[in-house]
Amino acid sequence: MADAQPAPPADGPGAGSPATGGLLDVLGVAAVVLDAEGRISLWSPQAATLFGYTAEEALGQYAVTLLVEEQNRGEVLELFARVMSGQGAWAGSFPVRHRDGRTVLVEFRNMRLQAANGRLYALGLASEQATLRRVERDLALSLRMVDQSPIGLAVLDTDLRYVLVNPALERINGVPSERHIGQRIADILPFLDAAAVEARMRGVMESGVPMLDHFSTGQTSEDSGERAWLVSIYRLEDQSSRVIGVAVSVVDVTEQHRAAVSAAHARRRLALIADASVRIGTTLDLDITARELADVAVPEIADIAAVDVLDTVLTGGRPGEVSDGESVRFRALAVKAAYRSPAEAAADPVGDVASYRPDRLVARCARTARPELVPHVRPQDLPAIARDEDAARLLGEAGVHSYLAVPLIARGQVLGTLDLKRARNPVPFGPDDVLLASELAAHAAVSIDNARWYQRQRHAALALQRHLLPQHPPAAPGLDIAYRYQPAGAADETGGDWFDVIPLSGDRTALVVGDVMGSGINAAATMGQLRATARALGRLGLDPATVLTHLDASTGDLGEAMATCVYAVYDPHTRLCQISTAGHLPPVHLRSGRQPRLLQLATAVPLGVGGVPFGTTTVTLGEGDELVLYTDGLVETRDQDIDTRLQTLTDLLAGPHRPIEETCDLLLSALRHPDTHDDVALLIARTHA
Repeated sequence: MADAQPAPPADGPGAGSPATGGLLDVLGVAAVVLDAEGRISLWSPQAATLFGYTAEEALGQYAVTLLVEEQNRGEVLELFARVMSGQGAWAGSFPVRHRDGRTVLVEFRNMRLQAANGRLYALGLASEQATLRRVERDLALSLRMVDQSPIGLAVLDTDLRYVLVNPALERINGVPSERHIGQRIADILPFLDAAAVEARMRGVMESGVPMLDHFSTGQTSEDSGERAWLVSIYRLEDQSSRVIGVAVSVVDVTEQHRAAVSAAHARRRLALIADASVRIGTTLDLDITARELADVAVPEIADIAAVDVLDTVLTGGRPGEVSDGESVRFRALAVKAAYRSPAEAAADPVGDVASYRPDRLVARCARTARPELVPHVRPQDLPAIARDEDAARLLGEAGVHSYLAVPLIARGQVLGTLDLKRARNPVPFGPDDVLLASELAAHAAVSIDNARWYQRQRHAALALQRHLLPQHPPAAPGLDIAYRYQPAGAADETGGDWFDVIPLSGDRTALVVGDVMGSGINAAATMGQLRATARALGRLGLDPATVLTHLDASTGDLGEAMATCVYAVYDPHTRLCQISTAGHLPPVHLRSGRQPRLLQLATAVPLGVGGVPFGTTTVTLGEGDELVLYTDGLVETRDQDIDTRLQTLTDLLAGPHRPIEETCDLLLSALRHPDTHDDVALLIARTHA
């Protein structure tokens, strides 16, 4: 292990000042000069302090008589004679009598001096042995601690040049101690922000307030990688409080820093995944789910994100069947950028289908079901990332420097890819990003697959429902008919609402509106059965209450099914309309010159409850009167009570006279919300001669 290397004093001759408080003052070194006979010729103030005699008392006295006990004088005279005869200097400890009578053990250094006139003198340098030993111990301890400390230690002078560097700091800086000495920080560590470090050192020298455990990072060499240190700086002063420089301690905490960074990345990854579990898959809408994935990825992982699914996923083909050598067709579901960038224009427009050649990275990702990582994108890499030459040019203009694509895999099948790019974010994608993006993609893929399957089921339910509803109701004697059916606006609902217009004997017409409780294919199938049953019962010529009684029994036969229904029969010859309801909202009766009114019908329970009789109410309809039948999806909302909504319905119908087709459109546009969770059936009948 190398010893700490002190530098030669930077100060030149004459740089000292009176009473500088150096090491000699700490030792209290006394100087005494004897002539050849042993009389005291010169006596320093330190000698007066050490031995107790003033100069006046000591000068001219024989030193052996003044300072040495009688039993030791012979030995002292012998040593004095040896020195004065030129046999060499003498050093050692010797007991000396103090003026106050006590004995002081003193460390001596004696040597012969020769004056210009040839006369000989003896110079004695003396220090109290206890003080000298204490200083020696302190110095030895300090040197060993500096040399053997695992903490990097350095001393810099007032010009901030190294004067001492210990072996630990050699290892930390990667530079031998001898190269440090006399140099400044920028000379030794050019990759550090030396100006900032020296500014902190000068601040400590000026204020005297130490800087403790300042955390900093940087590089000690071009290939050292990022290092981390805890640095403390202290002002150094001599015995007279004169500033002589700074001491620096450096603790290498690179491993702890890397562990902390890794832990922070792990926490960030867990937090992002936890956030994704809440934010992704909030609905069963495929497009919304894709946008949620892109929103989570930007800007936490990437500057630009795109979510693309295989076109076969949406067109009914089996996902994951991507053959080698074939182009891959993707449909863009979502694109998100942290800021406006040409890279947005390079992405496929949402909703468009794009074909990627097999050599494109995104196509290879979908084919192999493995991530594709390009940490440092070079210009020659862009054609393999972009769709075509124009897109590659745009990516270059955007400054894309790192690329990552991960597959969207659910239930063992590849559904598409999550495409990520970095431009402003200077950090390239790495293994941790691959892991994080893959975890996000796996979570999102399940939600996307669920949305895909539900979308198929919903489309099937809607197709079944539309097939079961009347496509072109027949003309009804004495009535003009307008109708609408709207499925639920929310992607996760397919209801069982229906309407029907049934021609009966004697020019009569049955008007039916019903609502099966529940949603999905089961609700649509139940609706189809009830509609078919109602048509069959109506054609038997049964009155409305009897029809509902049989419908109630049929509904009970279907198990857990329940439904509401309003059934009306209009006779154009008598202008009478018989109406029965099974737990359904009341129809609205419109008559010219009067306010629209909700019909007060006999109260009844929904179909499927059983055991409760149904009543019939007869209403006379004049020429031009209108009857509005509807399901609860038209008026019910979560933020208003039903009475308020029914009042809104009648207020809309109280407007100017208009064609009944326009009335249908008015009611739907005014009362329906885009994200409603219920479907609606609307039927309007207007009498005429």
